[in-house]
Amino acid sequence: MSWRAEAVAVWAFALRNLQMASRNVFLIFEILFWPVLGVLMIGLMTSFLRLTPESTAFLLIGQITMSTVHVCQLDVAYSVLYDVWSKSIKHGFLAPIGVHHLTLGSWLVGMLRGLVVFALAAALGRWTFGFHPLQPGVLALATFLAGCFLTAWVVSVSVCALIMLLGARAETAAWACVNFILVLAGIYYPIDVLPGPVAAVAMAIPLTYFLDAYRAHFGFPSSFTAPVATGFALSAAYAALSHWALWAAVRHARRSGLLLKMSE
Repeated sequence: MSWRAEAVAVWAFALRNLQMASRNVFLIFEILFWPVLGVLMIGLMTSFLRLTPESTAFLLIGQITMSTVHVCQLDVAYSVLYDVWSKSIKHGFLAPIGVHHLTLGSWLVGMLRGLVVFALAAALGRWTFGFHPLQPGVLALATFLAGCFLTAWVVSVSVCALIMLLGARAETAAWACVNFILVLAGIYYPIDVLPGPVAAVAMAIPLTYFLDAYRAHFGFPSSFTAPVATGFALSAAYAALSHWALWAAVRHARRSGLLLKMSE
């Protein structure tokens, strides 16, 4: 397939997700309501506890990260879930496409929505609680956002693989998996406070390193020697592994007949 055909296939899924997002009031609600509510709750808690500006920034970074990753990963998961809910998943895979077209196209829209969420939450944090997201600089912020989006991509592709293996029973994974990953990555605390085996698992999560690198610019000592390089290396490995898992899951669903059972 030529690069132009590849781009058209990716854009087709991006356009589909854009149209679904623009017509679904609940998706718009996810961008405006929950991120704003989360920042207000965490910010007000830090004011009540009279935390230092550094500690306030630590918690607000975690809350904004949670909203950004959550919204971004949902777009990729929805690209499969909508077809499952509408009983039309077999039609999508009858087209001459690969799983990377589906995940890349929906991920582009997820990153766009994630940027909107981050900008909105960060602006509210600065205006209300004195949080300065650009304090580390544009490059550090761009690196951090890239880490958030890559983590969201890996998690959502893994969720899609689970859905193709287990059917609609796995739809709760779209919300449960990302929250589990975020808790382990230390959105509200350093992973040093976790028990040893749990901390070891946290060190295998790319987002752990991107959070560490970004927070280091706010006065917190880094726990790793090369957090950015490690985060990108883990993200690349997991992206390849999760896409292989999705490809294998789709192939298994075709052979087992699950793809037809989830369609009409």
